[in-house]
Amino acid sequence: MKLRLSSATLDLSRPIVMGILNVTPDSFSDGGRFDRFDAAIRHAERMAAEGAAIIDVGGESTRPGADAVPAAKEIERVVPLIEAIAARTGVPLSVDTSKPEVMQAAVAAGAVMLNDVYALRRDGALAMAASLDVAVCLMHMQGEPRTMQADPRYDDVAGEVADFLSRRVVACVAAGMERSRIAVDPGFGFGKTDRHNVELLSNLQRIQALGLPLLVGLSRKNTLGKLTGQPVEGRLAAGIAAAVLAVERGAHIVRTHDVRATLDALNVATAIMRAGDDL
Repeated sequence: MKLRLSSATLDLSRPIVMGILNVTPDSFSDGGRFDRFDAAIRHAERMAAEGAAIIDVGGESTRPGADAVPAAKEIERVVPLIEAIAARTGVPLSVDTSKPEVMQAAVAAGAVMLNDVYALRRDGALAMAASLDVAVCLMHMQGEPRTMQADPRYDDVAGEVADFLSRRVVACVAAGMERSRIAVDPGFGFGKTDRHNVELLSNLQRIQALGLPLLVGLSRKNTLGKLTGQPVEGRLAAGIAAAVLAVERGAHIVRTHDVRATLDALNVATAIMRAGDDL
């Protein structure tokens, strides 16, 4: 399995880690920690050194109830940072945005992947993504970030997520995007209850059956807190367990705040899944 970026390709023959870099004051886990330029650069360099295969830069929080950020402000937050990280590391960069203007500016600055929680459904996003010739990750979300946890309901969460993602892939290909540039994300915690999240992880193979690179983001999520009773800063072990279970069920890319620990766990899990062939 591979994912084409712009001129490069991510080799997904073994699971890789996407490091999270939120340059926001209000993200649920690390809001305010890296919204200073120098702190964000240091954190990106640290994640690169720890083995992140790609770094995802976000300038707008998508936690429930978060305030919307104007495109100009989001560009102000992410573009200088993308330029600086691209110049200092060899790690490919993704931009976590749903706004066409931010997509265009971020790619011009050096981003090679678009990570969109709306799956390119906002006005102009699909056309913009198709014109940029970079990779995209399409995420499932019921509702929208500010109200998505009000009362999410499904008859068959894994089946409905798979159907949604399949339709969005068809829309992307129809718009002129190459299938080799598309990844999918079931959207853990986005318009889903704790029970939905557990059921979705248990049945992740149904998403993997789409035959596309599968990205999962479980790091520090509220469901892990519900299962363990741990606050956000105490969910590392739970996040690693969830990441390993996701990879066993077909995930190729694990999006995480904790790069080194997650990568270590995935390396062990992959060796066991392959009966030690990598040794």
